[in-house]
Amino acid sequence: MNCTCDYKQGNQKHMDHLNKNPSNGQSGNDDVITNEYNPPLQRSINDIISIDKEDESLQKYKEKLLGEAVHGKKIILDKTNMNFVLPKSLTLIVEDRPDRELDLSGDLSKIKNDHVFIKEGAHYALKINFYVQREMVYGLKYVQTFSRKGIKVDKTVHMIGCYGPKNDLQHYTTPIEEAPSGLLARGTYNVKSIFIDDDKREHLRWEWVLEIKKDWDECCG
Repeated sequence: MNCTCDYKQGNQKHMDHLNKNPSNGQSGNDDVITNEYNPPLQRSINDIISIDKEDESLQKYKEKLLGEAVHGKKIILDKTNMNFVLPKSLTLIVEDRPDRELDLSGDLSKIKNDHVFIKEGAHYALKINFYVQREMVYGLKYVQTFSRKGIKVDKTVHMIGCYGPKNDLQHYTTPIEEAPSGLLARGTYNVKSIFIDDDKREHLRWEWVLEIKKDWDECCG
């Protein structure tokens, strides 16, 4: 089960309980954060573990959020990597089409020239697979900026949420979106992607290429 500290629904009552004091932190990069987003008060794993241990409901939530770390175990998956988030892959999901996966764990320079194809008007989602280690991550976001012929044409920000360190691979799937349609929309887009959190920590940054085609017959890969 994927357990995030959702800002608007789900386990919000538990996060409100853990975050009794208003946040004094900064709202982050205005170019990334939406006006509706209010960063939660950030607590370390030890702080979360020590809060209201007698509350059974809260303890169950902590176990879902933190996994083995709730028992005080330090989760370190890669000793050579000090980042809290270790992205593994980004997958383009289109109904009735093979998934198209970008490997984020290898040489990112190869992805820069790796073209991803999609038919105009197709409905798609992005699935992000990642590990979290060492500490809690607050306000994790996936941001992608689209440029065409050197001109920025669009940017999307996906709020992934708060995640605790786990040995298990965690994932987030974006809401379904529709690819642009029409003669002017078809073509090649350079995409700059970044994983960033409330502390403005960049966990990964890379570039790739998206091509919008008129028909699937024109698509390859």
